[in-house]
Amino acid sequence: MNDHPPPAPLPDPETLLALQERFEAARAACPELAGAEVNEVLRVVPGKRAIMAGTLDGRGAVFRMFEPNQGDMTTREWREMTRIWPFMNSGAYRVPEPLLHVPEHGLLVIEHVSGQPLLEHFWQSAPETRDHHLRPAAEWLRHYTEGSESWRAGNAAGWLARTERAAATQPFASLRKIETGILDELRRMAATLATQEWRVAICHGDFHPNNLISNEDRLTGIDIGGSARMPVCKDIARFLVHMGRRGMIPSGARRLGVDQQGLAAFAEAFALTSVERGLWLPFFIGCEALIRVESKSLKKGRITRAEEMYAVLRDDLIAARHAGFNAP
Repeated sequence: MNDHPPPAPLPDPETLLALQERFEAARAACPELAGAEVNEVLRVVPGKRAIMAGTLDGRGAVFRMFEPNQGDMTTREWREMTRIWPFMNSGAYRVPEPLLHVPEHGLLVIEHVSGQPLLEHFWQSAPETRDHHLRPAAEWLRHYTEGSESWRAGNAAGWLARTERAAATQPFASLRKIETGILDELRRMAATLATQEWRVAICHGDFHPNNLISNEDRLTGIDIGGSARMPVCKDIARFLVHMGRRGMIPSGARRLGVDQQGLAAFAEAFALTSVERGLWLPFFIGCEALIRVESKSLKKGRITRAEEMYAVLRDDLIAARHAGFNAP
């Protein structure tokens, strides 16, 4: 069953007018923006940023305009874009080209990437071919992280505390009941992981399938503004859980509530150690599932699919514990 989110509501006229005025002020002040045109407002995150599509000197472009209260977010994003661009500007795994940075106006301009978001591509692909896209997604992330990977002392307790705080706000009783069992297993795993190192890297930060744009044999990762040094298993878990809670299981087989072949694809692409496969990745799948708390506004089908995923996750975590945390 396809599970597209509803289209974002159009901004109100006052918001649109304010955006237009800010953009025109930036264009008047910056000669490099003289050839810029905005054709569409794609998304507005109130109080944070707006994302607009248009052209820069005739070239398709995306304009990311941040509110003044966001501080130096444009500089942070620009540094990351320009850091990763030399390593991922060609071949099968790419990022958009950074085109222009206007920090005094909170504006970033990047290449517009044509193609289809990967989750949409999963839904529209023939079921028997969906799992073909799992390994490329895993390899895209490995290309992104490989040059910055290192090992450090882990902090499972910190992530557990954050997960517990989020789970306490779960509004659905049916999910709270299942999550209680997941939390019990995460607490046991955190105790085991207390002395274990984890692998960290500069990760995407919001690595889900709709932030990968598929175009024939090319994958381009977008929205890298959340990039930061973090455990690589957290980014992997983000991708797998995003699909799992929506019922997208390309291989048709679940493990830990997510796609079993997806687990294998990431494990192979990253050459995960036994501790990463058997402890860190299951731990972060549990954290990722519970940290992103379901909203009362979600349709009943989404809650039902979350219940299905979380129940399998809980049962597989229990089974893994009884088996001595064998690797998936």
